[in-house]
Amino acid sequence: MALELKQSQRMMQSLVMTPQLQQAIKLLQLSRLELVTAIQAELEENPVLEEAVEAGDEKAQGEALAEGLVEVPMEASAPAQDPETKTGDEKKAVEDFDWESYFESNRFALPPSASSIDPDDLPSYEATLTHKENLHDHLMWLLGMSELSDEEKKVGERILGEVDEDGYLPEDICQRVADEAQQSLDYVEQVLRALQTFDPIGVCARSLSECLTLQALHLGHTEGLVLQIIQQYLHCVEKRNLQQIARETKDPLEAIIAAVKIIEQMDPKPGRHHSDQDAQYITPDIYVYRMGEEFQIVLNEDGMPKLKISQYYKDVMAGARGETKGYIQDKLRSAVWLIRSIHQRQRTIYRVMESILKFQRPFFEHGVEHLKPLILRQVADDIGMHESTVSRVTSNKYVHTPQGIFELKYFFNSSISSSDGSDDVASEAVKNMIKQLVEKEDGKRPLSDQKLVSAIRDKHNIDIARRTVAKYREMMGILSSAKRKKLY
Repeated sequence: MALELKQSQRMMQSLVMTPQLQQAIKLLQLSRLELVTAIQAELEENPVLEEAVEAGDEKAQGEALAEGLVEVPMEASAPAQDPETKTGDEKKAVEDFDWESYFESNRFALPPSASSIDPDDLPSYEATLTHKENLHDHLMWLLGMSELSDEEKKVGERILGEVDEDGYLPEDICQRVADEAQQSLDYVEQVLRALQTFDPIGVCARSLSECLTLQALHLGHTEGLVLQIIQQYLHCVEKRNLQQIARETKDPLEAIIAAVKIIEQMDPKPGRHHSDQDAQYITPDIYVYRMGEEFQIVLNEDGMPKLKISQYYKDVMAGARGETKGYIQDKLRSAVWLIRSIHQRQRTIYRVMESILKFQRPFFEHGVEHLKPLILRQVADDIGMHESTVSRVTSNKYVHTPQGIFELKYFFNSSISSSDGSDDVASEAVKNMIKQLVEKEDGKRPLSDQKLVSAIRDKHNIDIARRTVAKYREMMGILSSAKRKKLY
């Protein structure tokens, strides 16, 4: 069959996402911290963008963008005066000023010996940076201070390289290190025993039982019930089945309880106190305040760079030609679109929060137990946007309410039917009911999942399956009734 080339025409529809649209979608789903980082990066890359200092610039730009204007109004900052344009009196004042005496009298910010230091001899900024000591750094420092031989320290370094953030080692660590270092297994285990004497006590263990054993030995329990329970009956302690331990060890229950109390004071994760990870605090994107009978929505723009178009580059473009003009025009369009996208993002977040407030007003007034079932489509239809847009807006966004700080996705819940045929209840409200019932239960007679079902039905007229209660309980990290039981 012969091959031939020919042209043909056909009509088809396709969805094409322009770079500008992709950028707008990306900005929409960014968290507040990520947005600030993205704006700072754009400020560094795009010379046409500037961070506004005066509130008037920001207000003028916001009003223009809200009206859909193509041009962004800008205020030209006063240009620095050229030295050549100074008057004769100003020139004379500058020339006659005793600059040497001025600098001599303003050395108070430096130490006395700093005046003779060459700035090039000072350490770089990077050389002054430091980081918080983590568990590995701490153990390596102890290893260096130990009396182990150089060969033992090399083996110790290999072992410490496998310590996780909780202070544990893999179970096969000795065999692996012995193979890598070409040492005998007994030699490596001897080094490991030395490492297990390091602070914090219990570190470098290969299991929970070994970790607690190290702590028990350090406390002086070299034999007896405490050590026996740690090495043989931890599974019974986990299930709160102390009677089984008493039956098998032939010890009285009071002695078992006393030993378990000692074990409970030990630390199952000794390395966590040396973590180098700082706590991550949530900064709300939105604040909802109650003003009398109404609620006020305020976007959090603290620390958010205020962008404007550089007047300098606008003036340059007026006289530019060729490639220079094309480059500035391209950067100008990019800057205008970024400002538009940011304002559009803020308006969209505001509208979504406004709709959520309308649907979930009982929650804002009375609390979690009044949370209503809500899906993304309801909010999307209410504000006239696509469901995927609402999903992006509610991702990684937090709101400060009179009831606390919540992620926007928290307000979207599946529904659970009530037994009396009244309004359905949100799943988050049911979780809160379970949590409150568990908090108020008798520790010696904790509520089973079936009893939680009955309590919710009797108190709130809600039909819910036992497996659903078990699922919600596990999602909230609540143990089963057997593990919640308090024996003393």
